[in-house]
Amino acid sequence: MIALQALSVAGGHSGVVHRRTGPEVSDLALFVVAGLGVWLVRRAMRRRLTKKD
Repeated sequence: MIALQALSVAGGHSGVVHRRTGPEVSDLALFVVAGLGVWLVRRAMRRRLTKKD
């Protein structure tokens, strides 16, 4: 349990606050991945509903 606490502190915030000038790369990547996920699910649902047995 102590090792887990030490790891969480070591990987935390450095304490330095930076001014935001725009979206970060991680924000853009999350948007792209979410859009891709929505597109894949919609495509799968369309194929499932149009499949004729």
